[in-house]
Amino acid sequence: MPSPGSVRAAKRALTMRKVRGALITIRCDCGGVGYVPYGERWECGTCHRRWNTGQIPAEEYWGIMRDMRRLRITVIFTALALVVPVVALVPLAGARILILLPVIMGFWFIFYMPRWRRRVREQARSLQRWKLHPE
Repeated sequence: MPSPGSVRAAKRALTMRKVRGALITIRCDCGGVGYVPYGERWECGTCHRRWNTGQIPAEEYWGIMRDMRRLRITVIFTALALVVPVVALVPLAGARILILLPVIMGFWFIFYMPRWRRRVREQARSLQRWKLHPE
């Protein structure tokens, strides 16, 4: 009987195959650029070198995907946390409460989203870069 850890690892590997991650940018030494899903190979159209994204450690790649997903989920829940209470108060306070929606949207677009975008960009710029070797 397999150990629970190996079963969990097998399920995680199967799930990771189903979940599509971001494309990986490959820059060939000759200047060619390709965008390839994780685990696939790319052949440069100019020099015909083959690059394998499977050289990237899976845990590092999927860790980055988890972090990016967490950032997107955070922004969705924050939006819901701001709008749902106002909408829920409509039956109690009447339509007058909807006057708060432009104020909330102003806060959202002027203060929250620029800060969130800046944080996402900073995190994306600080990501680890891998040096792949042609096959």
